[in-house]
Amino acid sequence: MELADRVQSLTPSSTLAITSKAKALKEEGHDVIGLGAGEPDFNTPSYIIDAAKAAMDEGKTKYTASGGLPELKQAIIDKFTRDQGLKYQANEIIVTTGAKHALYTLFQVLLNRGDEVIVPIPYWVSYPEQIKLAEGQPVYVTASEENSFKLTPKQLEESITEYTKAVILNSPSNPTGVLYSKDELEALGEVALKHNLYIVSDEIYEKLIYGDKEHQSIAAISDELKDHTIIINGVSKSHSMTGWRIGYAAGHESIIQAMTNLASHATSNPTSIAQYAAIAAYQHSEEEINQMKVAFEERLNKLYNWILEIPNLSCVKPDGAFYLFPNVKTIVERSPFDSTDEWVKQLLEEEKLAIVPGSGFGAEDNVRLSYATSLDQLEEAAKRLKRFVEKYSG
Repeated sequence: MELADRVQSLTPSSTLAITSKAKALKEEGHDVIGLGAGEPDFNTPSYIIDAAKAAMDEGKTKYTASGGLPELKQAIIDKFTRDQGLKYQANEIIVTTGAKHALYTLFQVLLNRGDEVIVPIPYWVSYPEQIKLAEGQPVYVTASEENSFKLTPKQLEESITEYTKAVILNSPSNPTGVLYSKDELEALGEVALKHNLYIVSDEIYEKLIYGDKEHQSIAAISDELKDHTIIINGVSKSHSMTGWRIGYAAGHESIIQAMTNLASHATSNPTSIAQYAAIAAYQHSEEEINQMKVAFEERLNKLYNWILEIPNLSCVKPDGAFYLFPNVKTIVERSPFDSTDEWVKQLLEEEKLAIVPGSGFGAEDNVRLSYATSLDQLEEAAKRLKRFVEKYSG
């Protein structure tokens, strides 16, 4: 059987591969600690669950408009005004089946064959694959660890060609957790405007920022940048609603209308019940969100300190999300393993500790550790990691 070229070129997810292996070991009875999770370990807040139950009881289980319920669009509009001072109209918002689907749909309507999208390394694993599925070309630019994994205006300028259509910015980032400042975004925005580029601003982790840092949307810097920016967001990370699959995009009316037309032939609409739950998420106070954020910040600080005790390991301390992205290049070079991928596989085999190799994010010298689990588990994970490193320290 011959499959379409577009799917044969896809790269399998390294995250899913590790998760699958860890699950198999657990089923065999092993004490596996998984630090590969890309979702909060907290349950969805009760008021959101109650809203979903009420929606079902009231018979709100039918088709909705393809672009989302008007009431949910209004809740999203109010959220933008409240959090970023951004003004959008309903025709500039589309509700999608998760933020991933918003990105997929955006690339489908934005890209023609051969169009280039600048993708800073490290990147979230699905960006390049979604660009390729839209017959576009990902152009990789390594954001150095010395610059906290952040793209510079000079790098952006040097990467632009006559085929460049857009640049992706993810702040806070998966996998690094780093956050762009207003000044950094403004400088990148100047380059994007100079070359008339679209800016795909993935802001899915905006509520999970620690210390005295604050989230800045590039769209809020100027009206001109807002016109060039498509914001991608959702309730998955902020409200621990990963399984509810509600995301959204905000941008120029022409782009959003094209995305809505495409969605009408692809998914019809996001699940009605989940949409009503998302309305409750945005209309309620953020007290429970803040409690989750406090827990994540404590885990970050403790895990960060624990792993820094490991010889030859370095790590940029993140500002947000729930990941650490340490550099293990020296550790791997001094071990008997040929690559970080092999090192990670052996770590899972010997210590029953599942982490994600950085190769899936375009950064082979690093690994991703999620701290979306309990402090006890994180402390034990750090002990297992240190023991493994010391065993093969060369």
